[in-house]
Amino acid sequence: MFTTLLLDIQDNIATITLNRPDVYNAFNDPLSYELQDALKQAERDPAVRVVVLTGAGKAFCSGQDLKAAMDGGKRSLSESLHKRYNPIIRAIRNMPKPVICKLNGIAAGAGCSLALACDLIIASEASAMVEIFINIALVLDSGSSYFLPRTVGYHRAFELATKATKLSATEALELGLVNKVVKAEELDAAVQAEAAFYANAPTKAIALLKKMLTKGMTENLDAVLDYEAYCQEIAGNTEDNREGIQAFLEKRKPAFKGN
Repeated sequence: MFTTLLLDIQDNIATITLNRPDVYNAFNDPLSYELQDALKQAERDPAVRVVVLTGAGKAFCSGQDLKAAMDGGKRSLSESLHKRYNPIIRAIRNMPKPVICKLNGIAAGAGCSLALACDLIIASEASAMVEIFINIALVLDSGSSYFLPRTVGYHRAFELATKATKLSATEALELGLVNKVVKAEELDAAVQAEAAFYANAPTKAIALLKKMLTKGMTENLDAVLDYEAYCQEIAGNTEDNREGIQAFLEKRKPAFKGN
């Protein structure tokens, strides 16, 4: 079904692999639209409870394929963002399931934005992140100007954006841009463990938490308190909530079904 990515669904885990390794998984038009479709498919599939996003070969994603863009002739960058990139970022953030970035290599430009849009980032020691836009006199896009300052603060974000500073996985960890760094040969197992955890977690509660934490970064306290009450009412009426309480009373591990 897909020509530029791979979609594999097993054990309630959907793994989406950007599959243009010869160009470090750079975005061309087909990849941007196929990724939108793959994310929609993962969202709609009731069997999927967690999504893993990664890249084939040595890279995660090197951003826009500049050669493909040049070959396509002059185009509106604004229109390209609205049609190709922004729907991807919105799909990840609105996904009612956790999205794990398996950062296996370089994440540059829009590829860096793609990683930052995920809920959890597990990075290989061989990976790196760089907001490379300024090197061709462009500005941050695909959500980086939203995620970056909220993670590292304005002054570090300004420096990273204006100097296109390449961060090693360890440096990214120190700045709070990734959750965990492991040896390259341990990345598969580390991500599998995280994915398995979320595949067995209370999925509806996690979906609500995604929305709450995003709102918490932008809304005032009164609005957040009201939204917490609204979400808690929904969470308290799930089957997983009832299972969690029953398991607690019976002193056993809960068997969450994601309902």
